Amino acid sequence: MIQSTLTHLECGMCGATYDAHQLINLCPACARPLLARYDLNRAAQTLTPTALGERVASMWRYAEVLPVQDLGALVDLGEGWTPLLRVPRLAAALGMDQVYVKDESLNPTGSFKARGMAAAINRARELGATALAVPSAGNAAGAMSAYAAAIGLPAHVFMPNDVPACFRAECAALGAEVTLVNGLINDCGVKVREGAAIHGWFDVSTLKEPYRVEGKKTMGYELAEQLNWRLPDLILYPTGGGTGLIGMWKAFDELEQMGLIGSERPRMISVQAAGCAPIVRAFEAGDEHAQLWEGAYTLADGLRVPVAVGDFLILRAVRASGGTALAIDDATMLAATRKLGALSGIFAAPEGGACLAALEHLIDQGAVGRDETVVIFNTGSGAKYAHLFA
Repeated sequence: MIQSTLTHLECGMCGATYDAHQLINLCPACARPLLARYDLNRAAQTLTPTALGERVASMWRYAEVLPVQDLGALVDLGEGWTPLLRVPRLAAALGMDQVYVKDESLNPTGSFKARGMAAAINRARELGATALAVPSAGNAAGAMSAYAAAIGLPAHVFMPNDVPACFRAECAALGAEVTLVNGLINDCGVKVREGAAIHGWFDVSTLKEPYRVEGKKTMGYELAEQLNWRLPDLILYPTGGGTGLIGMWKAFDELEQMGLIGSERPRMISVQAAGCAPIVRAFEAGDEHAQLWEGAYTLADGLRVPVAVGDFLILRAVRASGGTALAIDDATMLAATRKLGALSGIFAAPEGGACLAALEHLIDQGAVGRDETVVIFNTGSGAKYAHLFA
């Protein structure tokens, strides 16, 4: 029988440990993200390539290293196991041999956010949450609204008042209570914390609870499995809150501990918008933390995150991998999104286009070898940004 091997929670900053079977947000000792830990020796006994060949094509194929305890009560909308698409025309245009796009737009609600919310909300329900709240620039709100609706929990969404109408409409159609805030996602976060304190909502903000990162890490498991247990040389990842990058780095460590991969790691490239690049600035300065980016602006709503609670985890992963952090301006990003679509057939969100633009920059700098295997992450559907391409 497949079962979660979750053992405890560990603070990513101070290392303090906590019981995993409690509804909890940040580390009580230092207010930094908590990370789930597993009995990987036990997980390795059943999480094998042979066993995976017979499992469901969703992220729950990796249930041993996911937090949900009662799989019989799991609410699954089909999240995960998105295609890793080889894009030969795009590769040829770049002068590369092996370029892939991991197309997260085929998740429920059209983005990678479905993975994190599926794990977080299923687990929150198990632990007794009665209502949920999230600050979001768009896709996270839609995903939270969908899983809250499917599970049967009230959902409270706080969004910047200038987000595209489609994001607001999606949440409303899924039954969430939507509040527009005059400000950015961090200002929305203040409203969530105020409401949580008054009404008892459970805050499922990025990295402010332990389990969204667990859903996102399955992107790393899938990459390994889809590439026959050999990781790519380079991963380009659009970074707002950075949960996916942190999650994949965690996944690679778990995979190695279970004997499924070796010690080799991809170079992790954190891609941000030039109008909101706190991670890039901190990386270039050699800092461990990224300071608030004042006046944040970009057309890629998922990249408009002026401060990230998991900044130090993003920076550690990028540096440990030998990677880098790059900022792309909006005009270049949109041009690259069109190029990606025209040469691959993928209608990507501008965040995906930013990753292609970053790859082109690295190629121009001679930082990528023609024979290296490269994975670009497209984290969402271009349909939600149709107003930018009409």
